Amino acid sequence: MSTTPELQPCETCGNTYDKAFTVIAAGARHHFDSIECAAHALAPVCGHCGCRILGHGVENEGSLFCCAHCARESGEHRLVDRS
Repeated sequence: MSTTPELQPCETCGNTYDKAFTVIAAGARHHFDSIECAAHALAPVCGHCGCRILGHGVENEGSLFCCAHCARESGEHRLVDRS
């Protein structure tokens, strides 16, 4: 009798892959088949351009931006990119 665990589908794309992984974020379990799918589901979105923030980004009073340029374009002039 086989004891192979059942493959779980990726919560982003639905693919089942034998090298998938689980991420626990904010106490919730998420199952993905790739880093790309995990980023699509979990990474915050820039408040100006809408891209996924995969690096440090910048933040002010709950508003997230991918860079200081996007923050300025949204009227936030005090934020600077991290060096």
